[in-house]
Amino acid sequence: MQNLSSLLAVLAAYLIGSLSFAVIVSRFMGLSDPRSYGSGNPGATNVLRSGNKKAAALTLLFDALKGLIPVLAAQQLQARFGWGETTIGFVGLAAFLGHLWPVFFRFQGGKGVATAIGVLLGLVPVMAGATLLVWVAVAYLTRYSSLAAIVAAIFVPFGQLLTYGASPAVLAVAVMSLLLVWRHDGNIRKLLAGTESKIGQKAAPVAPPPAPDVHAHAHAHKTSHPQKHQRKGKH
Repeated sequence: MQNLSSLLAVLAAYLIGSLSFAVIVSRFMGLSDPRSYGSGNPGATNVLRSGNKKAAALTLLFDALKGLIPVLAAQQLQARFGWGETTIGFVGLAAFLGHLWPVFFRFQGGKGVATAIGVLLGLVPVMAGATLLVWVAVAYLTRYSSLAAIVAAIFVPFGQLLTYGASPAVLAVAVMSLLLVWRHDGNIRKLLAGTESKIGQKAAPVAPPPAPDVHAHAHAHKTSHPQKHQRKGKH
């Protein structure tokens, strides 16, 4: 029964994490789908590129809450169902994975920074505050949200291990950190190339695939039958 209840708790956390609030808030406020412009990432930073700060703030808030609420709920039910720290850690990790691969949005999710902060707030509030300070400091100095997320992701598992020692929560946080860095691989390439967008910078819509060139196709069709045109010219 305990194993079943733990599995159900993890599944519920994943489903809550699968709520893509960047898309939900944008639709509710009559904005374009955040997957159709800028980086195409359904997250608060990309919603901010729409120019609507309120929508970006709401996305950030709800993405953090969907990481925090499952962890807090699991902690409240921990004694009743006899869950250990491993279950609590996996609940937080499941909410984070739901954001990355949401079942309700064809498994196309965001990068998980806000949701990871929410999970940390539930698991280790002090470390969450320290991680948030690292993010804010790097973002303020560089204006790069992606760089701030990468630095914070590298900082948090080491900081937590040194502060609290080895625990299931450290394992869950370490997995989240590795996934966060991996999800920013494209941003890392852009940072190295100097083409990464800064916070608040409006970006152009995601370009659709180029339309076929009708004139070029017609020209190719004509030149594909040269002998036919030559025979007509002899008569």
